[in-house]
Amino acid sequence: MADTESLLETPLAGLHREIGGRMVGFAGYAMPVQYPAGIIAEHQACRAGAALFDVSHMGQAELRGEGAAAALERVTPAEIQALKPGRQRYALLMNESGGIIDDFMVANLGDRLFLVVNASRKAMDFQEIGAALPAGVSIVPRPDRALLALQGPGAEAMLAPLAEGNVAAMPFMGVLESPVAGVPALITRSGYTGEDGFEIGIPAEGAEKVARALLAAGASPAGLGARDSLRLEAGLPLYGQDIDETTSPVEAALTFSLGKRRRIAWDFRGAERVREELDSGPKRLRVGILPDGRQPARAHTEIALGGSTIGEVTSGGFGPSLNAPVAMGYVARAHAGDGTALELMVRGRAIPARIAPTPFVPHRYKRTAGASA
Repeated sequence: MADTESLLETPLAGLHREIGGRMVGFAGYAMPVQYPAGIIAEHQACRAGAALFDVSHMGQAELRGEGAAAALERVTPAEIQALKPGRQRYALLMNESGGIIDDFMVANLGDRLFLVVNASRKAMDFQEIGAALPAGVSIVPRPDRALLALQGPGAEAMLAPLAEGNVAAMPFMGVLESPVAGVPALITRSGYTGEDGFEIGIPAEGAEKVARALLAAGASPAGLGARDSLRLEAGLPLYGQDIDETTSPVEAALTFSLGKRRRIAWDFRGAERVREELDSGPKRLRVGILPDGRQPARAHTEIALGGSTIGEVTSGGFGPSLNAPVAMGYVARAHAGDGTALELMVRGRAIPARIAPTPFVPHRYKRTAGASA
């Protein structure tokens, strides 16, 4: 584990320590892995009420200039030009061989696009995107900004009194520029827990004021441990574990991110591999896995069937909502059907398991104003 004294810190580092956050190294930053209540309590608080996560380590940037949407489509198969103002989309940054450089969020703010990328990839992402831009379009990193994630069924009720704009009217993937606790903010109705919730981008100097206001409103502080167990139960891949530069969108079960128009034109990086795998099927597929018993299967656990290796676990742990272990991994396509019985080789012992559909816990995104789904 990295020495936290040599790591970068987010604007909320002092607050984390004040309220008992146990700091660890993650993506070059000192981040709270948990607070005194513990990971399971933080996880359950998110599922039942609302949890507050500091995700300021992630990369934020603006894409400015005439034709910014068309320019971004040079490096992603997502439909950016069709993205309406006030809306956000999940997208993949691709390489020429059809692998995933990163996954990211892009929001249309009307006069510019706003990007949020993974912390460990932000320098590479901004370089890759910048190199593909034509004259007149530029990418402007915003390291001066913090980012909070307020997640859970109670998030709307906690945020609404603090926001000047009508956050209750925001649907899933909606975007709103509105002050929160008097601090200018960019609010998106999104997150990575499977729950309804918001991500709140703010100037770094206002981060502690907003965080304290949300904690005072009833949000539970939550760290990296709960964030990981929540996204695993939600069946959401983590870059660097479940997807990387060798993984295609097809085998990663992320084909929903491929725009319909882009599948007609095939004018994006890696299109040849993606088209071939869509037509003929990939060699492997990302699947959900439910081990029998109580023993979790961690990343790199061998997946076997009939004495032969058919794949590997990429993420695994205990699912507090299920009170049972859960995992994700890749298996040969011929064995990827739901319900397929297999074995997980944990510490030299074969643990029975089966392939199961994801998410393990249903998503509760607010698809339309006034209802969660």
